[in-house]
Amino acid sequence: MIGQADYCITVMASPLTIRPVLTKRDRKIFVDLPFRLYRDDPNWVPPLKGEALGLITPEKNGWYSHAKAQLFLAEQDGRVVGRISAHIDTLALEMPAERGFGPGTGFWGLMDAENEEQFTALITAAEGWLREQGMTRAIGPVSQSVWEEPGLLIEGYDHPPTVMMGHAKPEYRGWVERAGYLPVKTLYTYDLPISDGFPPIVNRIVASGEKNPRIRIREVDKSKFMEEAEIILGILNDAWSDNWGFIPLTEPEIKDIGVKLKPIVFNDLIRIAEVDGRPVAFMITLPDLNEAIKPLNGNLLPFGWAKLLLWLRRPKARTMRVPLMGVLKEFQSTRLASQLAFMMIEYIRRPSVARYGASRAEIGWVLDDNQGMRSIADAIDSKINKVYQVYAKTL
Repeated sequence: MIGQADYCITVMASPLTIRPVLTKRDRKIFVDLPFRLYRDDPNWVPPLKGEALGLITPEKNGWYSHAKAQLFLAEQDGRVVGRISAHIDTLALEMPAERGFGPGTGFWGLMDAENEEQFTALITAAEGWLREQGMTRAIGPVSQSVWEEPGLLIEGYDHPPTVMMGHAKPEYRGWVERAGYLPVKTLYTYDLPISDGFPPIVNRIVASGEKNPRIRIREVDKSKFMEEAEIILGILNDAWSDNWGFIPLTEPEIKDIGVKLKPIVFNDLIRIAEVDGRPVAFMITLPDLNEAIKPLNGNLLPFGWAKLLLWLRRPKARTMRVPLMGVLKEFQSTRLASQLAFMMIEYIRRPSVARYGASRAEIGWVLDDNQGMRSIADAIDSKINKVYQVYAKTL
C-alpha cells in the first residue's frame, strides 16, 4: 500500500499539492473532474460515470490482471484541479522493443489539468512513480490499456469523438512537448460518407469477389457470441502481431470487453470473411454509442437508463465506427486481402444506411505506418478527420 506521504509533491511557489488516489472517494473525484473542466466544450462526450469508475477499479477491470497503476490528483486552493494515471503493463514489458514498448517502459494517461503548472507537477509525480518501479522510459498518453484510448488528440477538435475514442484540450499538446516528450507514433481516424456507396472501381472489385465461389462473407451469430469472438481474436492476434504497440487481449479482458460491447454488437455490422471455408479476415462496426450517451451527462439515473435501453433496442446513429479490421498475415500482401476488405466494408455499409440510418462512418484508429489500411481508406474516398499523437521520454 502506498502511503499518503510517499507521493506528495508540493510546488513551493504556489499552494499546489499532488497526492495519490487512495480511496473510493478519491476515485470518484478523479472521474468527476473532467465534467467540470470540459463543461463548456460542446465536442466533449461525458462518459458514463459507472464505466469510467470501472476502468480505474482493479476489481472491475481485467487489465489489472497483468498491470498496476497509481492515480494522482492535483489540489490547489482547496479544490481538485488536475489528475493523471501512471501505470505499468507486464505484457508491454515483455514485448520486443522494436514493437514500441519493451523492457523499462511505463505509461501515463487519463491526464487533465486547468493549467500547465498543474500538468507539469502531475507528470513529475507520474514519472517519479515509474522510476521507483524501475522504469527508464515513459510513454503517454495511454488511458490505460492500449485498447482503450491511446494518444493525445492534436487535430480534429471541432467535432465529437466516436465511441471509444478520446478528446482533449488543444493546449495539452504544448504542455506535453514542453515537458520533454517527443512523438513516437501517430494514429489517424478517417471520415467516410456512406449514403451513396463507393467509387466504381471498388464496386467492380466487390462484384468480382461475389462471383468467386471460394469467398464467403458472413454475418456473425450473436447467439454464439464467445465462439465468434474466439474466431475474431484468433485472426486479430495473427493479423496485428507485428503492429506497433500490439498487446494481445487476456482472458479477463476479453470477458470485460464482451460485457461492455455485447449490447452494441449487431449481427449485420460484424462480418467474417472465409476462403475455402476457413475464416481469414474480419471487420467490426459499432453504432456510435456516444450519440446516445452524450445527452445523459454521465448519469443513468433517474431516466437515462430507460433512454439508453430504448436506443439499444432500436439503434439509430448518424455515424458508424470501424474500430477493428484484420486479415491473416499470409494473405496481407495479396490482392485477395484488399478484395475481402472492400467486400466486408460494402456488406456492412448497406445495413448501416438502410437499417440504422447512418450517413457517415469513422475508420480507426489507423497506425501511420499501416500502408495497407491507409491505401484502403484512400480507395474509398475517406479523409483523415482526427489525428492522435503518442509521445515518449527517457526517464
